Amino acid sequence: QVRLAESGGGLVQAGGSLRLSCAASGRTFSSLAMAWFRQAPGKEREFVASTSWSGARQFYTNSVKGRFVISIDNAKSTAYLQMNSLKPEDTAVYFCGAELNPGNDYVSRIRTGYDYWGQGTQVTVSS
Repeated sequence: QVRLAESGGGLVQAGGSLRLSCAASGRTFSSLAMAWFRQAPGKEREFVASTSWSGARQFYTNSVKGRFVISIDNAKSTAYLQMNSLKPEDTAVYFCGAELNPGNDYVSRIRTGYDYWGQGTQVTVSS
């Protein structure tokens, strides 16, 4: 079992920045692909960004390209999502997903590509 602990959410004004963290623990692994999804009220959970364990392969949804940056710290088994130039439409609960031992360059943009999920962290952007 892999446990994911998200942190870093909060309330910020439009144009501001936040950095989310997702720390994995519980089992030893040789690789861990990680991703961020978000879910706004009344909407389905959607893909935001993902990274391979190696960090060499990363994907972003179009609406956050140029504003958000995903990174991974292998030594800490932690993924980060640096969110800049935040907009009110970024308001959502952000969830971290992880796939255990998929290989160093595995990365996915779909929910079923990840077996483990965190509890989510609220991000609210005021206008």
